[in-house]
Amino acid sequence: MNAIIISAILGVIMMFAGIFFKKTSTIQVTAILGSLALLVATFFDHQLVAADTKTYFKMIEVSAYTAWFNMLITFCTLIYFLIFHRDISRVGKNDADYFALMFFILCGVYMLSSYSNLLILFLGIEILSIPQYILAGSDKENVKSNEASLKYFLMGSFSTGILLMGITLIYGATGSFDLYNENFIQQFQSAEGLNTLAFSGILLLLIAFAFKVSAAPLHFWTPDVYDGSPTAFTPFMATIAKVSVFIAFIRLFHYSFGNISSHWQTAIAAMIVLTLLIGNITAVYQQSVKRMMAYSSIAQAGFMLFAIFAFNSTSWQGLILYSVSYTLASLGVFAAILKMKDYTYEGFNGLAQKQPILAATTTICVLSLAGIPLTGGFFAKYFVLSAAIEQGKWVGLVIFAVLMAAVSVYYYFRLVRSMYFQQGDAELKYEPNTVENTLLIINATLVIILGVLPSILL
Repeated sequence: MNAIIISAILGVIMMFAGIFFKKTSTIQVTAILGSLALLVATFFDHQLVAADTKTYFKMIEVSAYTAWFNMLITFCTLIYFLIFHRDISRVGKNDADYFALMFFILCGVYMLSSYSNLLILFLGIEILSIPQYILAGSDKENVKSNEASLKYFLMGSFSTGILLMGITLIYGATGSFDLYNENFIQQFQSAEGLNTLAFSGILLLLIAFAFKVSAAPLHFWTPDVYDGSPTAFTPFMATIAKVSVFIAFIRLFHYSFGNISSHWQTAIAAMIVLTLLIGNITAVYQQSVKRMMAYSSIAQAGFMLFAIFAFNSTSWQGLILYSVSYTLASLGVFAAILKMKDYTYEGFNGLAQKQPILAATTTICVLSLAGIPLTGGFFAKYFVLSAAIEQGKWVGLVIFAVLMAAVSVYYYFRLVRSMYFQQGDAELKYEPNTVENTLLIINATLVIILGVLPSILL
């Protein structure tokens, strides 16, 4: 609860920081210190609920798992600010507003991780989404950025309408928005007692969540939005904002709709197959590394959907491990993309000779995204697939996911080949300084630590 309030206050502070602070460096330091304060707030929230879950106004429920996720995602945000703060300021003249929008997004993140009422779910989704529409179009002189913002806004608004309709139908079936209301629980207690109104609501909610996490067949907006958005904001949108919706997804479908999982598991399974197939196969044919990462994020969503599909405790562990390892690895790759003049694979040719540290940290992050052992991505994939195997059926789905992971190795290793085994003169917009190289090394080290000691998160 403290995290929600403080993140909103920090957003307001950053808005006024643009008026009172003229130096960009001062605004950057204020944002970093703000994220550090937010990390401390989430730590105290975790200590407060370590022994017992806290409920606020029958709207928000903070458990140890929720508080732990909030703390981890805030830590990832701090890493993001430290690595990308200079790049954020280069997007335009309104850098204080950009940081403010990201703090507001974090407010939505905390609401999505701890809601116990469908109204808070809706508010969290909107608080998370609306700032992203603005960030996507923040490079006003770039036509692609304007198109990305418009497309994201129009399709996002459409998905919000579907979400609201789903919530309305469930309210009509149960007479309550409260997930712990007696009528609400009774309606979803068994598959036999489920009426058409409630089932239709679940289906619409599933469609809305699928859009927000860029799962196929509702993924079409993702490549254009991620590619057109300023590169400094794409990693934030593709990781921190995205994994937070997954927490909201698993919270609703496991807590409230778990007893009727047979009604929606088949739909999730079909979604997993389409998402993995389209994301991985299409990524193979991309020439731009940034666009490849956009399709890669779709493929990664396919693996995270296994946590929703599998109804057991391992899925919750797998989702939190996948969220952190995927976020850190993606931040490392996008940090390299931002420094390149040419975003194509050819633009990375010979990077290892010019910038060995940048190439090495990028390689570690790419290996993690591919799920290679001794990186966080390996155990992330292992846990979500183990959760599906524990389910006792759909083994063919797991085998298909492993095959798709093998396909992903091709386009990830293509980047490694460009950096180390292709002749060329990789041109950089600017060379990373000592501090940036140190941060990239720390980030890559964290990815390896998660691959060796995943238990520190679990």
